[in-house]
Amino acid sequence: MMDFLNTTVSTAASIGDLLILLVVAFGLGGLISLIYMKSHDEDTYSSSFALTLVMLPPVVGSIIFLVGTNIASAFSLAGAFSIIRFRSAPGDAKDITFVLFSMAIGLACGMGLTVYAVIIALFLSAMTMFLKQMHFGGHTKVQKKLKVVIPENLDYTMAFDSLFQQASTEYTLNRVKTIEMGSLYELEYLISFREETNEKKFIDDLRCRNGNLNVSLQMAVQAAEF
Repeated sequence: MMDFLNTTVSTAASIGDLLILLVVAFGLGGLISLIYMKSHDEDTYSSSFALTLVMLPPVVGSIIFLVGTNIASAFSLAGAFSIIRFRSAPGDAKDITFVLFSMAIGLACGMGLTVYAVIIALFLSAMTMFLKQMHFGGHTKVQKKLKVVIPENLDYTMAFDSLFQQASTEYTLNRVKTIEMGSLYELEYLISFREETNEKKFIDDLRCRNGNLNVSLQMAVQAAEF
């Protein structure tokens, strides 16, 4: 009888701990997801990934809570996860960092270290936004995407070098592809213009050399496009 009462009290206490774990982990997951969205431009973050970041800490925390110090359960859990195959497309380095961030918070909550989880979440969130505001690691120069269509008989390797050298500080031929059943080539450049460059005159000069075929200039290049 006493064993039953002790088990009941222990179970009640465990349920209370689990509820606290879930609430804290869910709240911190929401914070991590919010920081993720704030650290990306509106059209570059994934809404499904943002939802995943909310749910990952309580899921990981629940798993750690249920396993506890039971070695047999830990090995069973490892075997269960080994048969799971993840088919999602790999994200960039920042997305991977946010996944690890969420897992760390989930582990801390699952181990009952909710105060540490809150401190870690607040600190890393603040540092993420600070680095975002400082544009840490960003490009100091503005690169634009230039597409030039040329006839197939024009040697593109040196056709525009003199124009690029006069108008830009840096340029790179990024891609070459054939269009119009192979009768034309489309060249794609990444170019950083000099401050004094007249872009309209530059485009007009290009049209004089490419036989007045299409020339397009994208005014801003997102980092995700590289």
